[in-house]
Amino acid sequence: MANSQPVVALYDAPMWESLSRERMQLQSCGHCGTLRYPPGPICTTCTSLDYRWTDLSGGGEILSWVRFHRAYFDDHPPPYNAVAVRLDEGPIVVSNLIGPEPEGEWIGRRVSLVYRRHLDRTQHAFMLSEQP
Repeated sequence: MANSQPVVALYDAPMWESLSRERMQLQSCGHCGTLRYPPGPICTTCTSLDYRWTDLSGGGEILSWVRFHRAYFDDHPPPYNAVAVRLDEGPIVVSNLIGPEPEGEWIGRRVSLVYRRHLDRTQHAFMLSEQP
């Protein structure tokens, strides 16, 4: 087993760099404004090649979650959770929920984007942003 590592490619390198500055950005289509996640060469809505990097608001809502009870990487000892969050801007990001966990239902809970140091890099994560 080994530690998890980001897979950095041509189009998503600026996104990883924005995470290291603790100001996550995604590609925004220069023609229709649709956010691209994961980053890529073409807009899936209007097929424009034009884009710019846009700051995220940091808000979102949990769509799904899971708790892992088995180790898949050395740097993620079980148990740990993974959450799928629909960002307020639309894209769905998979990350971890840190801090207090919801009592009862997780789905639909509002969360806020936070940053944490993990080994030699900065990662995104989410924390609950409201009480039930």
